[in-house]
Amino acid sequence: MKGFFDVQPTKRQAKGVLSCFSCGLYKHVASPKMEAYGAFRKGILNVGEAPGEMEDKRGKQWQGKAGSRLERTYEDMGIDLFKDCLNINAVNCRPMTTDKSANRTPTSQEIACCQDRVLKVIAGHKSKLIVAFGSPAVESLLSHRWKKDLGGIGKWRGWAIPDRDFGAWLCPTYHPSYIERSQGKEEETIWTQDLKKLLKKAATPFPNWADEKQYVKIISDLSPLRDLPNIVAIDYETTGLKPHADGHRIVCASVAISPHLVYSFMFPENETDKRIFTKLLRNPQVGKVAHNIKFEEAWSVNRLGYSVKNWQWDTMLAAHILDNRPAVTGLKFQVYVNFGVPDYDSEIEPYLKARDNSGNSFNRIQVLLDKPGGKEKLLTYCGLDSLYSLKLAFKQMEAIK
Repeated sequence: MKGFFDVQPTKRQAKGVLSCFSCGLYKHVASPKMEAYGAFRKGILNVGEAPGEMEDKRGKQWQGKAGSRLERTYEDMGIDLFKDCLNINAVNCRPMTTDKSANRTPTSQEIACCQDRVLKVIAGHKSKLIVAFGSPAVESLLSHRWKKDLGGIGKWRGWAIPDRDFGAWLCPTYHPSYIERSQGKEEETIWTQDLKKLLKKAATPFPNWADEKQYVKIISDLSPLRDLPNIVAIDYETTGLKPHADGHRIVCASVAISPHLVYSFMFPENETDKRIFTKLLRNPQVGKVAHNIKFEEAWSVNRLGYSVKNWQWDTMLAAHILDNRPAVTGLKFQVYVNFGVPDYDSEIEPYLKARDNSGNSFNRIQVLLDKPGGKEKLLTYCGLDSLYSLKLAFKQMEAIK
């Protein structure tokens, strides 16, 4: 099944700007444009960084010290690196220092130039598991789809991501050369644990995802909110980050009542719908979920005049409890690593950013609403936020017990 985005070269690649010619590494190596290698018996695709000196001499991947370490570690786990796997690199010509005396890390430009080759290998082989070794591999697999700061491998390692575009579990971890260079045993222990956990995913069926947009029901009459289950997720889209400045308002809201249904609506103006929404927020029998509760709570208190009753689960706080690494608890990151959707907000996000660094500044949400189709796009985005929050809450509750 296709994901939110086709796994295809970017427009710049299609125009020929990013190519082997513009990269130029192929001119100075013994094994240019190294082909993927391995029998792929168990459907595992390993994406490394780039060929080193030994790889360049022999014309295939994982021939140096780092490759020997990976081969031994895989063997201990019952995996043959070359019979059970297919192997490729983020950059498939050896990057060398200026004097050509040593290997070096590939640049982002070189990774982008080789990205088309990597994506074609993925498209041509139905992988069960894609193991991304190191930051360059993560950049190769995500930079055309992840519109935010990618960060380093420390942010990505250890996740088993059900990537919908690739139709495979995407599993980033440290590059074996980093383990070779590390002085302590901590990194090696983490790396080995990562690989043991991730390799189990090769035997786990890939989820049969449906496009969640079909579950967003845009309504103008709030009567469906009269009868609700005992737990729902709520999301607001507002005119800014903080509600205190004059003129700020809640523009729209959504209420997810199950993983397969969310109601999304412009904030009610008529008294009947206002009463329905007020009764929902103040009903102590209905538990409420949000990602970063303090946002919806602050806007409710300051703009509606009351506190929400029975906040039951904060998915951001639960994400901190489950994994307290920096930069992993945002909703968009959590949606990708848990549900495989790398981007559902890049079209909307620019309109939700404040015009300056003041917390009370206004954003450009009205500009979006004035655009043709802008209202529907905003309501769909708002609905997805609460729907994913509810799905995430249920998954976290199960994990935390």
